[in-house]
Amino acid sequence: MSEANQAGDTQKKDHGVLYIGMDLGTSRTSISASNGVRETVYSMVGYPKDVVSQKLLKKDVLFGKEALEKRLSLKLYKPLEKGVLKFTGDAAMDAEAKANLKAAQDLIGEAIRLAKPRKDELIYCVIGAPAEASVKNREAIIEAARAHVDSVMLCSEPFSVAYGLDWLEDVLVIDIGAGTTDLCRMHGTMPEEADQVMFDIAGDAVDAELSKRITESCPGAQFTIHMVKDIKERYGYVGDPSERCMVDLPVDGKPTPFDLTEQIKAACSILIDPIVRGIHKLVASFDPEFQNRLKNRVLLAGGGSMVKGLDTAIERAMKERLGGGKVIRIEEPIYGGANGALKIAHDMPADFWEQLK
Repeated sequence: MSEANQAGDTQKKDHGVLYIGMDLGTSRTSISASNGVRETVYSMVGYPKDVVSQKLLKKDVLFGKEALEKRLSLKLYKPLEKGVLKFTGDAAMDAEAKANLKAAQDLIGEAIRLAKPRKDELIYCVIGAPAEASVKNREAIIEAARAHVDSVMLCSEPFSVAYGLDWLEDVLVIDIGAGTTDLCRMHGTMPEEADQVMFDIAGDAVDAELSKRITESCPGAQFTIHMVKDIKERYGYVGDPSERCMVDLPVDGKPTPFDLTEQIKAACSILIDPIVRGIHKLVASFDPEFQNRLKNRVLLAGGGSMVKGLDTAIERAMKERLGGGKVIRIEEPIYGGANGALKIAHDMPADFWEQLK
């Protein structure tokens, strides 16, 4: 880039543009913005069911935790499933698909609003999406965002994590979301299809497994999937427990204590084998001279990375299958993808953003 172009690019970045990195997730949507704002919201959107709920709530749409708390008065939507929009891409969408698409548009709008843009600012946004999201789904995300931003681009979620940490060479990123787990190896270039593995054993699958095990082992216990998710996020672990996981669940309306230590461990452990198989695939198909370096530079990211002991459990399984390896848990799992997406947005030349507009 010439000095004149660099000066113009710097001026553009310093005046009148708000850059936003967004991790659009099945469970949470997180943003990091160039004005220093960082926010996260549960990926839930609710609309009042009737005139009574409209009068009670005094809002046309609710988001995140508020929508979850008021869900009995709402038509509640989780517009993303397995990391992508619940959207077929067909012209003749049914009412449910249209409603989910509108919910996705409103969720992206809320995430942008949380970034506190000024009225006179242009908004340039990079959104992290699953590595193997379909072309139609990527186009749908871009269209959903266009109503709220001046320019938008998508990137692979694990790529954005690596980019944010400047780990772009001989590193393998594992991004455990709610809907999908994405693995991506980096070797100093943009990752290609052969560099990526995605599967749907992730946070939601752990919740489903824990629900099943509670049903089987706790007779009469009443719970919802939201309660199960809270239990997992509070106690989730693999390996040896640091404490017993005692949880009160209602039985016939009466709070009753249950020891869920083993159930939680078993549910969280379903993450390990598919992750290690994915690592094995990406290491074994890598340049033989660099395989050892790759398996000793494994980054664990995403909300699912907060399961206690998961890094150690993956290392132990890698030792059996690959003769060793080193797993490093990133410091900010909730914002890792959004931070990286923001860095990508900053690093893109101004004329690139103008072309996208």
